Amino acid sequence: MEDKDEVGRRHLACSLVRPLDQAHGIVTEILAKPCIHELFWKVEPIEIKVIPVYPRNHINFNQCIRRAFDGTDMAEQAQHGADQRSFPGAKVAVEPDDHPRRQQGRQSAAKPGGRRIVWKMQAESRLVIIAAMQEGNSQTGADGGVADQHATYATVAQKIKDLGQELGFASIGIARADVAAAAPWLMRWLALGRHGEMDYMAKHAALRATPQLLLPGALSVISVRLPYWPAAVDGQAVLDDGQLAYVSRYALGRDYHKTVRQRLQKLADFLRQEVASLELAEPFACRVFSDSAPVMETDFARQAGIAWRGKHTLSLTRDGSWHFLGEIYSTLPLPADAPIAEHCGHCRRCLDACPTAAIVAPYEVDARLCISYLTIELHGAIPVALRPLIGNRIYGCDDCQLCCPWNRFARIGDPDFAVRNGLDATPLTTLFAWSEEDFNARLAGSPIRRIGHLRWLRNIAVALGNAPSAPAIIAALSSRQDDPSPMLREHVAWALARHRASTG
Repeated sequence: MEDKDEVGRRHLACSLVRPLDQAHGIVTEILAKPCIHELFWKVEPIEIKVIPVYPRNHINFNQCIRRAFDGTDMAEQAQHGADQRSFPGAKVAVEPDDHPRRQQGRQSAAKPGGRRIVWKMQAESRLVIIAAMQEGNSQTGADGGVADQHATYATVAQKIKDLGQELGFASIGIARADVAAAAPWLMRWLALGRHGEMDYMAKHAALRATPQLLLPGALSVISVRLPYWPAAVDGQAVLDDGQLAYVSRYALGRDYHKTVRQRLQKLADFLRQEVASLELAEPFACRVFSDSAPVMETDFARQAGIAWRGKHTLSLTRDGSWHFLGEIYSTLPLPADAPIAEHCGHCRRCLDACPTAAIVAPYEVDARLCISYLTIELHGAIPVALRPLIGNRIYGCDDCQLCCPWNRFARIGDPDFAVRNGLDATPLTTLFAWSEEDFNARLAGSPIRRIGHLRWLRNIAVALGNAPSAPAIIAALSSRQDDPSPMLREHVAWALARHRASTG
């Protein structure tokens, strides 16, 4: 059988596990996967376990599995499938499983009757064991254990959402800890090299695509949204004045990592208290993230129903995009909320507004062209061809958000992100004069501080080179043309050359 023969692989799995296939096609689809099919030939045990991860979804599935297991002709059907396919001479055995049912929740009683189906197939000296265990606690009994458990988790989820609102989060939703649908997009983006010099994106791709690598046993993700839109000088007015410095609106106030993380930690502490009161048999764990680890936060926000992915790739709502996201990974099977649909329609304003055409297609950004990447993530020299397009943006870029129609409905965000140090409209020459001590002192507690004083000056030198020629601009640049840093000297020389060229 060819590895790529999906149809043939499915027929093989169907014949070998026909009782399960009659119960539910999902099982056969699992066994038909290439990775599983290969195990048939590697003398490996395969176990399919039906577990109560999401009670509202697994009940009917498990009941079907139980009915299939209880069929008197199961062994005969499986034996016939083995004889007809690739396992001539295989012997099929059905063995009961005397393992007692696990306790689930506080009201689920353990009852006998679980059954393990084991098919042993000997073919050409290769032994394959396929075990499909059905947990007996998955049917709805008279005690309503599963239903009660689901109601308990739903209550916990609602309490989390209520507390989240009290903590200032505008939206709180819950998603499954699964980004299988979004991971291929990430891998393609990396394969195209669009992450630029952000090597950590490629290095931690597996962690980003598999939440369980960050929190073993993760089943659900609590996704939150915290607005930051500040009461500041009009952004477009600053962009139109080449002598002023434009700083991305998210960075005008306090470092969001601290604010979001502290509030998420309060939610996590509350969740631990709730779980302790449930007296669950299984161990519990959770972990807080605030743009602090490889997490596909925009996809979780979409799944949780709190924001969709805009064509600029930022998370977007009917209240705009001026917000931060945060997550709590949890091993608790909290009920997932309905995903949100996107509402960008045929609009392409963000694509047209991007100064460097970094939004190469709807929902696709090439970071190597993005001004936010160039002024924040890039450590070395800014490409000469892109410098004139940066304008007076010295830290980040908001053009794709400023033009978004949904941001007309944005409201003032959390007070923690109020403007500090007058960064919403400060002359470039003033900021270029800051010493390293000034930079560290004035930007303490600001996300800007992470780029360091040298890159701060590099960015401002480019902006000064794009500014209207004036004695103050030339003087500011001249004051650093002999700086110890070769990188800064080169950017200053470029800026001075632009002014000489413009003045003839």
